[in-house]
Amino acid sequence: MNRTPLLDLAAQYRGIGGEIQEAMRRVLESGRYILGPEVKALEEEVAAFSGTRHGIGVANGTDALLLTLDAWGIGPGDEVITSPFTFFATAEVISRLGARPVFVDIDPETYLFDVSQLEQKYTSRTRVILPVHIFGQPADLDEVRASAKDRGLKVLEDAAQAIGAEYKGRKVGSFGDAATYSFFPTKNLGGYGDGGMVVTDDEELAEKLRSLRVHGRGPQSKYHHIDIGYNSRLDELQAAALRVKLRHLEAWNEARREKARIYDQSLADLPVVTPAVPADRKHIYHLYIIRTRRREELMEHLRERGIATAAYYPVPLHLQEVYRDLGYREGDLPVAEEVSRQAMALPLGPELDQVTQDGVIGAIRDFFLG
Repeated sequence: MNRTPLLDLAAQYRGIGGEIQEAMRRVLESGRYILGPEVKALEEEVAAFSGTRHGIGVANGTDALLLTLDAWGIGPGDEVITSPFTFFATAEVISRLGARPVFVDIDPETYLFDVSQLEQKYTSRTRVILPVHIFGQPADLDEVRASAKDRGLKVLEDAAQAIGAEYKGRKVGSFGDAATYSFFPTKNLGGYGDGGMVVTDDEELAEKLRSLRVHGRGPQSKYHHIDIGYNSRLDELQAAALRVKLRHLEAWNEARREKARIYDQSLADLPVVTPAVPADRKHIYHLYIIRTRRREELMEHLRERGIATAAYYPVPLHLQEVYRDLGYREGDLPVAEEVSRQAMALPLGPELDQVTQDGVIGAIRDFFLG
């Protein structure tokens, strides 16, 4: 049986393999593999792409969040407000620093955290608002920034899934005090292994992050340390490959939007909820998410036809076993809980051809209409 993956990374490589091999050869022949010219160039290029002054490459997207919060001094007794409907890393880094994640329920149409509920979540311990641009959809950044400014809070954009997405004509990543990206292979800009980056206009923060990523190293030499830091460096091979892919990113994101439009139109008459995108946003569809009360049945139906799907996210963060001590109970964040029971991703990527997409659509229509 032919299989339809969620994302065909092998097909992507076939399209740019020559460029990737040349970039890798350049690094291998240079003899420089850690924090060299490729990383520096990628940092400058991603910062420029995002409309920010600084890019700081790190080992992965989780570290990008962790090091930024650490650089701001977030720790025990502090609270960070974020979404319960996201990958675990977003909350994990808050807890790793000894701070407390505070979850805000999500909007039922966009799946972004509901900014109208922020007010009721603030306490004297709140230090940071951490909006997540989930699945490539920008959060309501004007409202978040205004709310944060009124209270002197930091804003950290979790843009792990959203590089290239736009809010009111500006790229995400340029609105908060800092923003983070993941270069995990399945991301819209994905490497051939792990990688991540922080972007910011704050020069002091950028310098702090450059120190933290190499064991808190000071300016004198690599054997002088001014902080307790991390070993979190983006390597030259990943940076070289990502520089190649960055040149294709806008075209790839546009291809994703076109395939999302086809899904929207083809599934409009079925009892499923397709993505809602406010007029002032440009979604990049890291994942194409639909909702149905018959999720498990539909996923099994598609699996039997060789079509890969995935549930996103089956357990919201406030109900994770590890967070039992936070005191949340089922029913506390009802929208996130309902969406977690219904949301699923369909195959999507720049390389998804029309015949394959038609096959996915046909299988979904067959499930609902017989």
